[in-house]
Amino acid sequence: MSEQQPSSPPQPPPEAAPVGPYQYYQHLRDQQPVAQLEADGPYQVARHADVMTVLRDHTTFSSDVSLRPAEERAAPSMLFSDPPVHHRLRKLVSYAFKPGHIEAQRDLIHARCEELMSKMITQREVELVEALAAPLPVVVIATMLGVEEGDIRQFKHWSDTIFSNIGDILFAEPSAEVVQAGTELDAYFLERIEELRRQPVDHVLGRLVETETEDGKLSDEELLSFCRLLLIAGNETTTGLITAAVRIFHEFPWTFARLQQEPNLIRPFIEECLRFYSPFSATVRRTTCDTELAGVAIPKGALMLPLIASANRDERVFENADEFVIERDPNPHVAFGFGIHNCLGAHLARLEGEIAVASMLSHLRSIRFAQGEAPEPGQLGGPSSLRVVLEAA
Repeated sequence: MSEQQPSSPPQPPPEAAPVGPYQYYQHLRDQQPVAQLEADGPYQVARHADVMTVLRDHTTFSSDVSLRPAEERAAPSMLFSDPPVHHRLRKLVSYAFKPGHIEAQRDLIHARCEELMSKMITQREVELVEALAAPLPVVVIATMLGVEEGDIRQFKHWSDTIFSNIGDILFAEPSAEVVQAGTELDAYFLERIEELRRQPVDHVLGRLVETETEDGKLSDEELLSFCRLLLIAGNETTTGLITAAVRIFHEFPWTFARLQQEPNLIRPFIEECLRFYSPFSATVRRTTCDTELAGVAIPKGALMLPLIASANRDERVFENADEFVIERDPNPHVAFGFGIHNCLGAHLARLEGEIAVASMLSHLRSIRFAQGEAPEPGQLGGPSSLRVVLEAA
């Protein structure tokens, strides 16, 4: 669950040679480490050190990126706020994501994963996102929010609709479909919030409803803001991590055999997956003053795109950066962000990823892309669909 803002992955200018995103990132790191996409456009930040500078300095590089008038905005979200608002909101929700509370979800994650894998291995070819990568995290976060099992499919639909249009929500006019999804989502959770006030339940949303702050209890709008954050961020990171792991198994089949022989390497394998194919290719910030980065003058109010995926392939930090090295150590990737907006639910995403990989290793001899499947790396949260061929153990 990432508290970094999703942003559409940058595309090479039309006049550039047709290359993949990682070749383009390398070009930027070597030739234009901080570059404006077009006149009055956002500035891309490609090198690890410069990305870290942006993520560390919330005073100069603000997360409050929307230009919408205050009266048109919903209640502040952790994703798009700065201190002191951010610190207050994060403190409130952090309790629910303490390592002990996340570890308590292990049995639920394992049971759900085994259930999904048992269905998958009855088929030779399956759609991975639909069969495993999406339903696993959505059930976990839905359970933590008290969503009833029969509502989970609708819950996922709202998440996909809102998340895939986050750019329009921030910077343009959201479509009628997005507005409808948001309205339905709010109505759903408002009903549950009222139920929890009458009859408390011990889950994440129930604890937030009961939380007292120096300003009293959280308002309906503040509670809805948390639900939106957890709904969207709680699903997409793990989905992207699972599809990235399968991409690695397809491109480097030796990794699957190696992990079967040495399952103690699953944890560093997950870290290298996060570095090699980051679930989010970029995040977004806006400058609060005139500043300079890597020798480039940047005006106040400029939109910044720290390229997470590029930073994680920076040869200045990672030896053999374009090679997949299971035992890479150290591995200072920024797949989960850094600074005050570092991923709130990194522990949950890692746990879900480790359990999913362990289940695949246990139930399968191999897993690879179906013929004709060639999803583009760098998609936000991973590909929306991915057909794979399974060989059951």
